[in-house]
Amino acid sequence: MTSNRSKLQEDTHFRVLHLLEKNPEMSQRELAQAVGISVGATHYVLNALIEKGLVKLANFTAAQDKRRYAYVLTPRGIADKAAITKRFLARKLEEYEALRQEIEEIRREADANDTASIGVSR
Repeated sequence: MTSNRSKLQEDTHFRVLHLLEKNPEMSQRELAQAVGISVGATHYVLNALIEKGLVKLANFTAAQDKRRYAYVLTPRGIADKAAITKRFLARKLEEYEALRQEIEEIRREADANDTASIGVSR
């Protein structure tokens, strides 16, 4: 079974890959804000994705600041993103179903309590 930490890490990798696929020119600060992690954590995640061969650095030629980079998904990165997306979606659907069941149970309890309190107040 996969640990919660590795699930969170994979969720972060999914979100970063998803964002970079749409917009490779995003800065680390923009990525951090969009994913909800620190800039330092974003730097760490990007380095891990680069080391795994999922992302490569390219010069962002349109930028005035030539130190800006584009983070481009490699063919392997695109394939891994597809697999990660399936696992992410399966986890989120499980979470949704568990939450839906919990809400339904709480709703039944609340309805039962309302019915019981009406009988007591008479």
